Amino acid sequence: MLDNNYVKKKIEIGKLNFGYKKAGQEHVFKFFNELNKIDQEVFLRQLSQVEVDQVSVLIQQAMSHKLTQDANKLEPLPQDVIDSSHSQWYQTGLQLIAENKVAVILMAGGQGTRLGSQIPKGCYDIGLPSHKSLFQLQAERIKRLQTLASSSYGKNSIIPWYIMTSGPTDVPTRQFFKQHDYFGLSKQNVLFFKQGVLPCFDLQGKFMLEEKGKLAVAPDGNGGIYNALHREGVIKSLKERGVLYSHCYCVDNSLAKVADPIFIGYCASRHTDVGIKVVAKNNPEEPVGVVARRNGKYGVVEYSEISAELANMRSHQDGNLVYGAANIANHFFSIDFLERVPSFADQLEYHVAHKKIPFIDVSTGEQVYPTKPNGIKLERFVFDVFGHCEAFSVLQVDRADEFAPLKNGSGAGVDCPETSRAAILNQAQRFITQAGGHYQDQSIEVEISPLLSYGGENLEKLNGKYIQKSCILNSLDDIYSQ
Repeated sequence: MLDNNYVKKKIEIGKLNFGYKKAGQEHVFKFFNELNKIDQEVFLRQLSQVEVDQVSVLIQQAMSHKLTQDANKLEPLPQDVIDSSHSQWYQTGLQLIAENKVAVILMAGGQGTRLGSQIPKGCYDIGLPSHKSLFQLQAERIKRLQTLASSSYGKNSIIPWYIMTSGPTDVPTRQFFKQHDYFGLSKQNVLFFKQGVLPCFDLQGKFMLEEKGKLAVAPDGNGGIYNALHREGVIKSLKERGVLYSHCYCVDNSLAKVADPIFIGYCASRHTDVGIKVVAKNNPEEPVGVVARRNGKYGVVEYSEISAELANMRSHQDGNLVYGAANIANHFFSIDFLERVPSFADQLEYHVAHKKIPFIDVSTGEQVYPTKPNGIKLERFVFDVFGHCEAFSVLQVDRADEFAPLKNGSGAGVDCPETSRAAILNQAQRFITQAGGHYQDQSIEVEISPLLSYGGENLEKLNGKYIQKSCILNSLDDIYSQ
């Protein structure tokens, strides 16, 4: 008599085999019979999670897609959607925070490969005197804002923090927060969810095997956040909490003003669907995407898509670059807009990234480590939705106070641990100087805890004081103890 589990398994394998064969991907089963029972189960689970018909269509679209975007169809941002950072919106934003209508969504799926790190980027120590990680700095900014909002409006203010991880970063990120007791935040208000993955494929459109019983997959880009928000129940959670607005940013910006009340207040007051912070490009050649309009729709145009003529074009009024609004991956979304994304998600294209992908050669069964790009990863970007919003707002902010990305390894000289460290310490010096304080000499380094000051406030007692030596300011008492 046949075992029922055996029969069920054979039926499952048959269905999957048929689906993959129909999609032209039957080669993934080449080594199935060589696997032990446990590895077979794991592999079948992975294969069943892939919508093979849909992914195969995406592959064909991506491989046949030709770049048709014409740089001459670019238009600069109209003046009515962009403004510079002003404190007039601060109280509006702080009140919304006090009313628990604001959440933070963090994109933290990056592995830090370029950084040379074996841990998720958010866990990285950039060398501050306190040795705080990026996660800790951001957690303390949230905690300080909750304190400011609660004290200003007499309410128990909570800013829920939703952290998007990826396959490689999920477990170590969760463990890191647990080990550090969530950096003083309530565990129930720090929520993790995973972005999706898509199979990698070769130049002929065939799925690649990382192992004989494992598809090669890659995160679906930071634009995968929209699918993940729905799939992982984040939208449902936000609505249950009564949240109306969200601040969404990338983990590797060491100066990120998490849940910035000015940004929240500015966007909310304009009834914005999608908002973005930008900084002025340093020069026409700076390799950053810029926010502009293409074919009448808002979006981010990569630097490689702009001609040298357009990149160098300057305004007759103020001499600034016409295409100078540099994207820093720092966004505002209304929850209503995030809820609508599935209604137009099928119109969002996937971007093709050619990569070096280790794989199993299905003709020999041997592991191959390529020396040049041999495969393709598909990804969407967080800014792909911009063209589908009804109300778009741009806030231009000061780079020195809001943008210090951590991309490269130590010693790179740009976007690296040393530049991130310097940006935070230089900001602290500006805060102290603005409060009327002084450094005894320029060799002194002071780190200000975000728990003491979010944006330069709460430092009034430094007026007229001279800081005698390098220190970490966790409270103003640290000055008097020198």
